[in-house]
Amino acid sequence: MDLLVANRLADQRSPYLRQHADNPVDWYPWGEEAFAEAQRRDVPIFLSVGYSACHWCHVMAHESFEDDEIAALLNERFVNVKVDREERPDVDAVYMQAVTALTGSGGWPMSVFLTPHQGRPFYAGTYWPKRPVRGMASFPQVAAAVSDAWSERREEVLESATSIATALDEHREASLADAVDLTVVDDAAQLVLERAWDRELGGFGRAPKFPQAMTIEWLLARHARTRDPDALAASVQALDAMARGGIHDQLAGGFARYSTDARWLVPHFEKMLYDNALLLPAYATAAALTGGEDLARVARSTVDYLLTELRTSGGAFVSATDADSEGVEGRYFVWSHDELVEVLQAIDADPDRWTAFLGATPSGNWEGTNVLHEPVPRQRFAEQRGLDPDAFDEQWQRVRLALLERRTSRVPPGVDDKVLTSWNAYAVRGLARAGRLLDEPGWVLAATSTASFLHEHLVVDGELFHSWQDGHVGAPGFLEDVAGLALADLELFQATGEPVWFARALALARDADERFHDDAEGGWFQTAHDAEALFTRPKDTWDNATPAGTSVMVEVCRLLAGATGELHWRERADEGVRLFQDGARRSPTGYGWLLRQLEALAGGEREVAIVGAPGPQRDALARVANATPRAGLLVVVAEPDHGDAVPLLAGRGPVDGAPAAYVCRGLACERPVTTPEDLADLLAQERT
Repeated sequence: MDLLVANRLADQRSPYLRQHADNPVDWYPWGEEAFAEAQRRDVPIFLSVGYSACHWCHVMAHESFEDDEIAALLNERFVNVKVDREERPDVDAVYMQAVTALTGSGGWPMSVFLTPHQGRPFYAGTYWPKRPVRGMASFPQVAAAVSDAWSERREEVLESATSIATALDEHREASLADAVDLTVVDDAAQLVLERAWDRELGGFGRAPKFPQAMTIEWLLARHARTRDPDALAASVQALDAMARGGIHDQLAGGFARYSTDARWLVPHFEKMLYDNALLLPAYATAAALTGGEDLARVARSTVDYLLTELRTSGGAFVSATDADSEGVEGRYFVWSHDELVEVLQAIDADPDRWTAFLGATPSGNWEGTNVLHEPVPRQRFAEQRGLDPDAFDEQWQRVRLALLERRTSRVPPGVDDKVLTSWNAYAVRGLARAGRLLDEPGWVLAATSTASFLHEHLVVDGELFHSWQDGHVGAPGFLEDVAGLALADLELFQATGEPVWFARALALARDADERFHDDAEGGWFQTAHDAEALFTRPKDTWDNATPAGTSVMVEVCRLLAGATGELHWRERADEGVRLFQDGARRSPTGYGWLLRQLEALAGGEREVAIVGAPGPQRDALARVANATPRAGLLVVVAEPDHGDAVPLLAGRGPVDGAPAAYVCRGLACERPVTTPEDLADLLAQERT
């Protein structure tokens, strides 16, 4: 193979791109060079988008991109471009819109054929097999047909590309409603609970089932406001079903990306930072609402997983671990019955008891192997066998560690070690919020370390960047990065009371307002005004696997409005809601983060300012406020001299020398209280 071909991707920092450096396909990274070459040769671009932990991306790579004949076809008829969707979410977003519009669904690997001059899509799909399967055309057939169409029916292809681009532009422009409609949350909740909630198996929708952390956190906020029993039941059932399922790593903690079945048993084994960062505050919120120790235990094991397996020595988090090990999906995680028995006998543990507890059988529960899960809740399992639950938990920890030690001797899955700003920001927010809710100051400290890393390494000459790897930054920051880090900073400000986090959040929000806001139609673009122009400028509106930058920005503006009293931030938050509230009413599971903001508005936002010298009295007040799982509550704990930095604190200080708590709406506050009991009563009265 030509060495230059290998080196074109070998020099890229993305682990996903480097995985393809030795393909016989003449890959280009996304950029001007690829488009110039396509224009020179007058051929279409074949765009392949994926990510390192994607199992089906690996399958298509092995079947097609490592095949010499298919590579020769691609090299002769196309300029081939590889994109890591996690490095370039803007490229991924605009072309995924095209895939969805053309095929009715999307996913990865994403395969799109583009015009060479404007990069407009004219044919698209996801995975195509090497050979025809059950009526599905093979990838070589598709590629040859697309190339023939370009050569023989050029005008038709260009007209199609133009019509697709026009339709996507029109679809992007949502209409700005006249006012915020608070009935949206009621209609959305009714739709989710009546039509999407799987009352038998937990979760929402059919297989494959995704964690839906944002929908769960919204429904928990709804219960906190309305006491809707179904909102709580649906949330807790989903969290419990996932925690006991194979989607949850029963040995090391952490969650896989999704379950291939409706029972949460067999996961797609890749583990993503964002899933765990988003699930953490959902479990912590549910634990705070219900007092459920099982939920709190899962939150703690998720933190252990994040800090043990995904955190770098510098304090940041890597992106993901792969589904495959030694080229086989799930090999690292599944067990034969014989191996389980061998490990259990070695530590004098009862094989029958523990294989039953973990749902393992000689024939296996997936392709002849066993995905570990808890078919029966552990307390019930212990009671059924006449065992003391506390003693059972102690025995389980011994068994778990023995199994984990054996598993770590296997070849581990690959790690995508790039640091993404937005995903790390979700981890900061999750750790800080869960730390506040469950009174875990160590989690807040970990969040502080990560946020400090982001501000130190991802901000260069005042500009925030999207990714970092080996000392180098990647693409300029997108809306989800700027808004995500601003929200993380605000969460840290609430957790620590340190004004530096508020100042950083305010600066980021102003940057988003200046460089991303759509002054004509309202809302925010995914890319900055000075970013690379794609064939259409994307607006990130769906709370899908990760929250939309728009939804996160709404929360940032809402919190800043409470902290500053500035009407501008209130208007910006309302604008973001007004733009997409109709979509949230129709498709609520695609707008979970935004609906939580509407829930906060419906309940009436409140601010709690706790002012006084550090010490046990102030800490006691802070614990009461922080343990309140209400979506519309902003908590600020600060020393008396911080009023100049945060308007909410101005003119508010201790009472008779004792730390005092002020419960406010806007900047109008109730009388200050100085005891935890009085603050708890006041917050309880504020619930609607």
